[in-house]
Amino acid sequence: MKAKPPRKSSSNKRPRRKAGSRTRIARRRYPILELDTTPVAVLEPSAVSRPSDVPEHCVLCFFQDVIDGLRLNGAREIGRRRSELGNHPINEIDFDGRRLVVVHPRVGAPMAAAMLEALIAMGCRKFIACGGAGVLDGAIAVGHIIVPTAAIRDEGTSYHYLPAAREIEPSPRAVAAIETVLKARGYDYLAAKTWTTDGLYRETRAKVLMRKREGCLTVEMEAAAFFAVAKFRGVEFGQILYAGDDLSGEWDHRNWMRHEVRERLFVLAAESCLKL
Repeated sequence: MKAKPPRKSSSNKRPRRKAGSRTRIARRRYPILELDTTPVAVLEPSAVSRPSDVPEHCVLCFFQDVIDGLRLNGAREIGRRRSELGNHPINEIDFDGRRLVVVHPRVGAPMAAAMLEALIAMGCRKFIACGGAGVLDGAIAVGHIIVPTAAIRDEGTSYHYLPAAREIEPSPRAVAAIETVLKARGYDYLAAKTWTTDGLYRETRAKVLMRKREGCLTVEMEAAAFFAVAKFRGVEFGQILYAGDDLSGEWDHRNWMRHEVRERLFVLAAESCLKL
């Protein structure tokens, strides 16, 4: 009796490689360039963050004072992430009659990327982040709005998601949503590149000048990683910043942590997110 031929698959997609499967990675001089394109990692976000009934829209808000205010005024805790830094609540609010997740992503590219991964695993798909940034041009006043159009990848996290490149861009739809809201509200803003770095205390004069020549107006620690994770996972992501401390000459704090500016930026981020 002849054996039956194997049944053909109705899908043209390749099966996903199982975690732990071997793949050939080219050894590079610098380990940060040894990208493994295998889509499944040993530890996947879904192992620690399960899908749940969450809205698809999410604002990643770096302003803890704003989040504290939301929690005092009806924000509901729908989950939390635990780490050695403590508990990090995931909140849901009603914004103009629509559900919206609001969470502090934590500071720095690795932690912020991990929080974004967790939220994607839970079910969020459309993101706007709002935060402050140092400026590389002292003429930009404290509180002025900047919309990143690209981020220079001077951090490490993004290189574990995408091939090495100098820059990475946010989602065009997210940038368009932010600009639509800002124009409708009558806010002046600047659209420009941002410099994402891990080295908070290694922002040297030579590097500041180099980044300015490349078109950067701001410096922060998360944008490039956010954009890389979003592109890798296929979700929408944009960011809105406000001008904080000044690195264009001698460092100037400029008393930039002003609550009224941060509240306004959160509202603009929420409106932009819900347009996606």
